[in-house]
Amino acid sequence: MRKVLILLPLLLAGMPALAQSVPPHEIAYGATQLQKLDFHKGVSAGAPLVVFVHGGGWKRGDKGNATGDEKVAHFTGRGFAFASVNYRLVPGVTVEQQAQDVADALGYLVQHARELGFDPGKVVLMGHSAGAHLAALVATDPAYLRKAGWDLERLAGVVLLDGAAYDVPAQMADGPRVMGGTYQAAFGSDPARQRVLSPTLQAGSPNARDFLILHVQREDGARQSEALGRALEAAGAHVTVQGLEGRGLRGHMAINRQLGHPGYPATAVVDRWIDGVLAR
Repeated sequence: MRKVLILLPLLLAGMPALAQSVPPHEIAYGATQLQKLDFHKGVSAGAPLVVFVHGGGWKRGDKGNATGDEKVAHFTGRGFAFASVNYRLVPGVTVEQQAQDVADALGYLVQHARELGFDPGKVVLMGHSAGAHLAALVATDPAYLRKAGWDLERLAGVVLLDGAAYDVPAQMADGPRVMGGTYQAAFGSDPARQRVLSPTLQAGSPNARDFLILHVQREDGARQSEALGRALEAAGAHVTVQGLEGRGLRGHMAINRQLGHPGYPATAVVDRWIDGVLAR
């Protein structure tokens, strides 16, 4: 497992978003209003696909306004297809159902890969914050993708952006000062359930084969990212953990909003990592 610290130039704050020239195609992957995704077509039938899962503390967020300003234009500009997934929200559903929504969206996309025009063997799952937790859970607990008619071996890679609830019991022990209510609403008080919803504690094989775990300089986020990386590596996955300069909520939001901007250091890192994964 490699650990790298990447410096974030302060001048990136406030930079304008790149324009998106082609509107997305909204697709329903389930029966409810929130079981929808936005799909941006790639340049060819062999295009890779990046599937993004938004954050929002498991209780808010949207595929249109929580994806970040730069990602769509960047990845589609590289020839990739790009999908941003909505999922049902707590307290209306459980975290287990949210993870199944993410898996079902993946399953739908792969089942319709030919008509959507991407390569189902080149799918990268990406998530930010609570979306990083859900992406990690889907990538470490095979039951979700299995129920969706797919499996972990076919997932090319996973990119996690500054999640911090990979080990739920540890996070809830650390987090009551700031987000205790959010964690309680999402994960409840049953220790057994909390363990099942912890990617770090579900990281025994099988898992997705490749992970890039990014974090800013938040103590809990860095600690949880490194622990998840160690657990995945011990189970045989290829793992890179990298740190970004940036602190607190501002740094946490920057990693989502700025990823894809050519001046943001992590953009080139993610591109190289994805290119390497897809070349295997």
